Amino acid sequence: MDDVDFDALAKAAQALIASGQRRILGITGAPGSGKSTLAETIVTALGDQAVLVGLDGFHLANSELHRLGRHARKGAADTFDAAGYINLLRRLRAGEDETVYTSFFDRSLEESIACAVPVPRDVPLIVTEGNYLLVGGPHWGPVQTLLDECWYVEPGEDVRLDRLIARHMRFGRSAEEAHERSHGSDQRNAELIHGTRSRADRIVRVPTLRSSPKPTEEQTA
Repeated sequence: MDDVDFDALAKAAQALIASGQRRILGITGAPGSGKSTLAETIVTALGDQAVLVGLDGFHLANSELHRLGRHARKGAADTFDAAGYINLLRRLRAGEDETVYTSFFDRSLEESIACAVPVPRDVPLIVTEGNYLLVGGPHWGPVQTLLDECWYVEPGEDVRLDRLIARHMRFGRSAEEAHERSHGSDQRNAELIHGTRSRADRIVRVPTLRSSPKPTEEQTA
């Protein structure tokens, strides 16, 4: 494996749009892996050439999760509107609308905000990040077919869990609740997501996203 920096990853993302056609780059990984930070870094580096679209914007509303009896498992694969997300990717690939509006997940509210992210037609690269981009089956399987590449972020399990627990506490959970959630439902989700690793086009190892500019990456066929 070769050492690369964020500039190299941004250039790899930019290379996807060399043809002049719109492309969609997926970034996936288990909860706490750092995929959101990597996606944000790439979009910031590319400026008006890229827009970030998150799968988290397709969380079912808390009221609906309570109705379905799934609120305790929020974040699991069946607590998202997978069909809505897939339809969005299809609209983005088609590039026929002047502007496509998509949702944003506000962690401080624990709810999605509709029509919060505008995607103009002339933006050549869509960066989309989320847990289940490479999961197979009838609900999630179509996602990978709509991506030009998908990168899997893997920081190491200890780093991931520490980061995940810290995030839960930052958004109001006690240390005990954060530990229980991270090692409970989040871990079950992580195991499902880890099983999709071999489907990724690129494995990116980022042990300390915020303090180190030197992630490590390996490419897979």
